[in-house]
Amino acid sequence: MRCPHCGNFDDKVIESRSLANGEAIRRRRECIGCGHRFTSYERIEDKPFMVIKRDGRREPFDRSKIERGVQRALEKRPVSQMGIESLVNEIEDSAALRGKVNHEISTAAIGNLALEKLGALDKIAYIRFASVYRHFEDIDEFIREIQKLEANSTC
Repeated sequence: MRCPHCGNFDDKVIESRSLANGEAIRRRRECIGCGHRFTSYERIEDKPFMVIKRDGRREPFDRSKIERGVQRALEKRPVSQMGIESLVNEIEDSAALRGKVNHEISTAAIGNLALEKLGALDKIAYIRFASVYRHFEDIDEFIREIQKLEANSTC
């Protein structure tokens, strides 16, 4: 693997960990040339998993889009990078299970999965994600979503 720091192709694996219920492997590597440490991920490549957009278009599932949205929602919140990675893995795993039969899932279902996981992890991140995902246009929509969140957390 090419070192992102110096471009050297010689490295050694320091540590390997299984992620996402064995569906991925995280490897810590060290460049032999410069000593820079970096992380690589290996995933099983299956038949392309498709996402059905709101306008009916289909495009390949892109994990980085979920990661960006979750990362932004959890910005400046007390959640570690490993916690974020774990959350994104859970969302990806749940989406894959729901769309397993026909290898596709709607963006609405993915968004709801993200909201469900964020609601259990961090209420502020939930509201941040919901405001973008559901296109809140006024304060009343925020208030209704917060009331719904409070009602669900008291049950």
